[in-house]
Amino acid sequence: MADDWKRRLERAHREMVGRDDPVEWVKEASGVEASLRYPRLALRGPLFGVAVERERGQGWEVVREIGAGMPQEARDSLNSLLWFRAKDDTDDPEVRRDLLAAVAILEKEPVNEVEAVGERYRIVRADEFARSGDDGLEPPRPTDPDPAEPSWDDRNGPPSPDLGFVLTPERTDGLTQEALKLGLRTFAYTGDRYPARVRNDSLRAVETHPDIALLPVTFGVAERNGAGWQPRGGLQPTPHEARRLLYSGMTDIWARIYKYPEDKAERFRLAGEEFRAAGRADEARVGSRLFRICRVERLVRFGPDGPEMPRPSDVDEYGPIKMHPTMDLDGTVHHGR
Repeated sequence: MADDWKRRLERAHREMVGRDDPVEWVKEASGVEASLRYPRLALRGPLFGVAVERERGQGWEVVREIGAGMPQEARDSLNSLLWFRAKDDTDDPEVRRDLLAAVAILEKEPVNEVEAVGERYRIVRADEFARSGDDGLEPPRPTDPDPAEPSWDDRNGPPSPDLGFVLTPERTDGLTQEALKLGLRTFAYTGDRYPARVRNDSLRAVETHPDIALLPVTFGVAERNGAGWQPRGGLQPTPHEARRLLYSGMTDIWARIYKYPEDKAERFRLAGEEFRAAGRADEARVGSRLFRICRVERLVRFGPDGPEMPRPSDVDEYGPIKMHPTMDLDGTVHHGR
């Protein structure tokens, strides 16, 4: 196993030298600097999404963003994906029959894998983490992609970088990424903050799913909370989308959700406008409260049969339900049934 990782590191080095791409070398230097300045990993917990293996042994393509907080949310998104495929993407009754058979299973059972039309769909589990250092969570790096002319008003931001991404531990993204994957192989939950069953499942996964694939980097908003940081909202595809999330929260959404009194709402609004005026700022303050745009990474464990599925200790707050109307094999939808 050690020889395997040595070969991977050597291959990553050879590929970088062979490409001789100045941008890649700058990204590599940025990664090294970040690992020194933010040497610790701060774990948030599991996320779930959907991937498909279209042909056996040909890789797993992400078809639903790996950002759901519970396995059942990902199952529901798979339910909808297959139902709309049956409704909109085929005129073949047999294909529709196969897709709807998988939907019927998902309506009744909390399954983590179904097959339809020769493709294998799986609920995939990831762990979300961020780097941290003495000054807190790592902000975006200068090499992270961001729009050249960012819009603060356009509601249609870029799509999730997950969609269409092929999960594979063999993907080579530079020496620092290969070294990170090597270090994460033995990562497991520890400490009393996790129940024993969660720790046991985590240790078992190190043995059953020893390899690591990294998802595209995402970005989020976090608020300093004592000695730690509290996430404020979902993951975003670019640093600017996270900034826009923070701006809209400060100037509008939080005041309505939390029913701020008028003077507090105005303080947040003014701080939000100041944050926007700064352009590419990564921090905002309102009185004693500190908000930061942070860089978020996610790992997916792999075993011999592919990416890890939800663990027995992963929690669902609800179960399967019928989400869509009944559909005939000719594509007719019966609303109310």
